[in-house]
Amino acid sequence: MFSLKNFLHFCGKLQNQLTRDASAKATAMDQDEASTTVDNIVTQFNTYEDFLDSQITTLDLYYLEDEGLARQLVELGYRGTGEVVRREDFEARKAAIEIARLAERTQKKTLTSAGKDLHDNFLKALAVREEDNRSGKVSSVIFIRDRNSHGQEVSGYIDYAHRLKTEDFEVYFSGKKRLLPRPTDMSFYNWDSHIAVWNSTPNYQVIADNPEGLLFKYKRDRKILNVDPKAQPGDNSTRSPILTELYTQVVIFDHISRRKT
Repeated sequence: MFSLKNFLHFCGKLQNQLTRDASAKATAMDQDEASTTVDNIVTQFNTYEDFLDSQITTLDLYYLEDEGLARQLVELGYRGTGEVVRREDFEARKAAIEIARLAERTQKKTLTSAGKDLHDNFLKALAVREEDNRSGKVSSVIFIRDRNSHGQEVSGYIDYAHRLKTEDFEVYFSGKKRLLPRPTDMSFYNWDSHIAVWNSTPNYQVIADNPEGLLFKYKRDRKILNVDPKAQPGDNSTRSPILTELYTQVVIFDHISRRKT
């Protein structure tokens, strides 16, 4: 049975402890330390109730004779052997860690280049860029010139991030097929039939009427990518020729997005 005498005795002990710890608790932890503390607690305990129980001593239960009351005192910061963590902070951080864990697992699953034994420089270059193109950190444009299955010479510019979203690159990284420009890509030219095609993508607007040559405008930050080998590629962009045994010519343009706010 809960007794008033035991509770008053407990309150007296509690008051003595609060007096001893007042100066220490008056100084708030900085944000980084608090975040680290919550992370450690969230990682250690499955539920908030498990954390509260870890702060309750046998002596607490002896005087209070009520586990629920003991938990409430810990949650309010009046009792406990460790840091005070609010329920909403615990549950929010628990959810955030779980979301991050699932996102990381999903990201690893979607990297079709993962675990592949790649020998050619071009496939290695695609593998290095796959994750950043999927996440949107980098947008790569691939120029390829080679012959198709009919022996015709073709060339064109490929929006790597868009292609990753619209088809399975397993066949390319495994060597079952070769990545080649298509009439549906940003640009396509058949040197035998003289067919030329331009298409804007979700990432780029094609500027085909520029007197000095083909330009691509990245839609997120509206920066211009200049693919003329004699010109600079543009702000936040690089041009990387790739030495490969699979194609006649390959150049990869990488643009780092600077989205306007």
